[in-house]
Amino acid sequence: MASNIEKDAVSGQDTTGHEWDGIRELNTPLPRWWLWTFYACIAFAALWVVLYPALPFSTGLTGWTARGAIGEEMARHAAEQEPRLVAIREATLEEIRSEPALRAYAMAGGRVAFGNNCAACHGAGGQGAPGGFPSLADDDWLWGGSMAAIQQTIAHGIRTAEDDQARTSMMPRFLADGLLKAPQVDDVAEHVLDLSGRATDRAAAARGATLFAENCAACHGDRGTGNREMGAPNLADQVWLYGGDKRAIVQSIAYARGGVMPAWGARLDPAVVKMLAVYVHALGGGEAE
Repeated sequence: MASNIEKDAVSGQDTTGHEWDGIRELNTPLPRWWLWTFYACIAFAALWVVLYPALPFSTGLTGWTARGAIGEEMARHAAEQEPRLVAIREATLEEIRSEPALRAYAMAGGRVAFGNNCAACHGAGGQGAPGGFPSLADDDWLWGGSMAAIQQTIAHGIRTAEDDQARTSMMPRFLADGLLKAPQVDDVAEHVLDLSGRATDRAAAARGATLFAENCAACHGDRGTGNREMGAPNLADQVWLYGGDKRAIVQSIAYARGGVMPAWGARLDPAVVKMLAVYVHALGGGEAE
């Protein structure tokens, strides 16, 4: 192979001895600047491995880690925010609402906390979702839409075993527990439809009215307008948590519903709970105290 090496007449460079279809390969050395850059990169990498956590189970001589740096940054951020959080903790909801600076801070913090903790169920804008996730942007409330009522619900949750102050309501499973027969459940569903002017069978609705008075009115009221003290929904306003067609109503009467909301008071700072209450109240359906 060495016997094929010759000097190129044009460039003056030696060839490698390789030839393809009359084309000879030049043995041109790499530029010095490229070689020195390459060597410098090798040296830098070796130094980095020694100083920083470049290898498994090693933190390097500096002891620096990305996790540690984030922890320090979060601690610094928390320290910067603490005076404002103290102000929120010590203020009443009414004071937060009436003080522009506190309200602005609470709204900003509540928006972030809502996105992190609540939007997965209630939607990014609080519009709710089918399957038992209520809208927080309308004026239909199971437990009350005042700022204090909202704070209570957020802090202690609904039907959750983790908080003994959780809001609790329990609707009987009228068919599953043998309290009513299937035809009677159907009649009650017709009456519930009639409460909002949607009954399709007047005779069934009339029979259902008697059954409703005997079994449902104690919680939902004679006209089905609900009872916030018990978390009993309004059945006459055409706002439905689990669906308002007859099939969904029959399902609710026959087997009941029992959605659960976490008690955020055990998971979030009290200031964050207050900020959430202020933010949710401002979504569009909040009521006066």
